[in-house]
Amino acid sequence: MIRWIWISIALVAAVAGLLSFGDNYLLRLATTVAMYVTLAVAWNIVGGFTGYPSFATAAFFGLGAYASGIMLVNGVPLGVAWIGAGVVSTVFAAALGLAVLHLRGHYFAIGSLVVADVLREVTNTWVSFTGGGMGLNVPLVGGAAAAQARFFLISMAILAVAATLTAIGLSRSRLGVALQCIEQNEDAAQVIGVDTRRAKVVAFAISSLFIGIAGAIYASWTTYIDPSDVYDVSLSVKPIIMALLGGVGSLAGPVIGAFVFLGLEELIWRNSLEFHAGILGLLVVALVLFLPGGLRDLKGRSVLTWVRDKMKGRTL
Repeated sequence: MIRWIWISIALVAAVAGLLSFGDNYLLRLATTVAMYVTLAVAWNIVGGFTGYPSFATAAFFGLGAYASGIMLVNGVPLGVAWIGAGVVSTVFAAALGLAVLHLRGHYFAIGSLVVADVLREVTNTWVSFTGGGMGLNVPLVGGAAAAQARFFLISMAILAVAATLTAIGLSRSRLGVALQCIEQNEDAAQVIGVDTRRAKVVAFAISSLFIGIAGAIYASWTTYIDPSDVYDVSLSVKPIIMALLGGVGSLAGPVIGAFVFLGLEELIWRNSLEFHAGILGLLVVALVLFLPGGLRDLKGRSVLTWVRDKMKGRTL
């Protein structure tokens, strides 16, 4: 807990510094990082704690974005629209969980992946309600551009902290213990009396709450959304990669992974625009292959020290 207090202090100091001295580029980058920290931590509640490889992040994100956008267009206050979007995503996730969480392994992964495609098609088709493929213009938040940038950074950072604190509390609760039992051996968990279906649905719903609100904040931040953007498969894949980089199932892993992945992505994109996707993909594959437990496997050692220790282990 002391470690998390120091991490929280450092993050608050970093955000305060950005709010005081950051330019538009840094504010936008920091907001993006906070958004993906939220998505990665939320995914980890299902994919890490429970061991169910969910690809439904894009579905909940897009649903939250459109739910909030439609409410704002119809005059609903901003805060109410954001919370309402979270509620919509949570209810949808609970219903979806009852339908698909009996599946396991790659069957569940495929089932969850299809959900975003279905929602994208519904959004494209329901033109009178969603704007269809033409997208939806979301009302602007009042204030100067600099003030807006700071507002959305604060909003997304608060959401990221809330998601992280929820994950910490969840890991230490009875529900967290039930999820760990499911991850280790679901059949055995059922034998000892764990209500596995209920535990999985609740975890799915909690995860979707934060993802849906992240989508809502994103919609207001960008002021325009369309189905191909908010239901993009990268919104499902990137949080998984981030959790893998940091360490799936750990509390700090998704947070560390989000910072590392987006830092690498930004660095490579700025220096190698044409090949950044390929280079980034190779780096991620290498990290996953050689550090299957994520960056937490380093345990404070440098990469060179870790490699040397591995080589010594092989020669013994």
